[in-house]
Amino acid sequence: MSEITVEANEIPAQLPNVKVAVLGAGKMGGILLQAFLKQNLFAPEQIRATVAHSERAVALSTQWGVDVGTDNLAAARGADLILIGVKPFQVPELIAQIKPALTKKTTLVSIAASVKTSAMEESAGQAVAVVRAMPNTPSALGAGVAALCRGRFVSDQQMELAERMFETVGRTVVVEEKHMDAVTGLSGSGPAYIYIIIEALAEAGVKVGLPRDIATQLAAQTTFGASKMVLETGYHPALLKDAVTTPAGCTIDGILELEEGGLRVTLIKAVMRATERARQLAAG
Repeated sequence: MSEITVEANEIPAQLPNVKVAVLGAGKMGGILLQAFLKQNLFAPEQIRATVAHSERAVALSTQWGVDVGTDNLAAARGADLILIGVKPFQVPELIAQIKPALTKKTTLVSIAASVKTSAMEESAGQAVAVVRAMPNTPSALGAGVAALCRGRFVSDQQMELAERMFETVGRTVVVEEKHMDAVTGLSGSGPAYIYIIIEALAEAGVKVGLPRDIATQLAAQTTFGASKMVLETGYHPALLKDAVTTPAGCTIDGILELEEGGLRVTLIKAVMRATERARQLAAG
């Protein structure tokens, strides 16, 4: 997956007074950092980031024009907003490392799957604001969706800041923490389900005589267009489906095959299984 090209921007940043630390600027952390710069939410000099290896730090610092190093505590010192982008099992150790830099004004935003806000608050050992987020991989193209939930000490202003962060890569929703495992099962894992559907539609196109590249393009754009209809019209998917399904037409025959094949039930079960796995991971 190609990285976002970041160009110099002389327009003042939208949030010029916020110091940001991205601790773990890997896949998703790097996507967010680049989006901050591309959409001019923060200026390069407002951001410090860390990665595991010094060679990678030098390369990313040159590429992004921001201060990238390997010292988490140094990057976190003076930061108003700290984005935690490390793997879930690394979160407690990371928070222990940066404890000296945390204050009551610090906002911690974690994208580590299944790590609860209470666990991060406990690791911090003080009343620090923790926002837990679950973005998904289409964020790389600005088409993602992120669900956010707030810890005990998060102010409305801090929550608004977290939402603005994730709006740089798509849409945001705010949920109660009890729903975060379900979010993981639906939108976190969901792109994989959709890719299977696109692949299957393309294979069907090949089966009925279409060239593979054209079949794939038709399947992908149809999926994109249908999603856009749901999001931008606000109509229920069933209503939009009925608008396509004319009496005694082709679509109703196709829908009959989908229902007989159990597509609807299978997708529901897929989300349920992924949600249950997320709960297991959260429980340790």
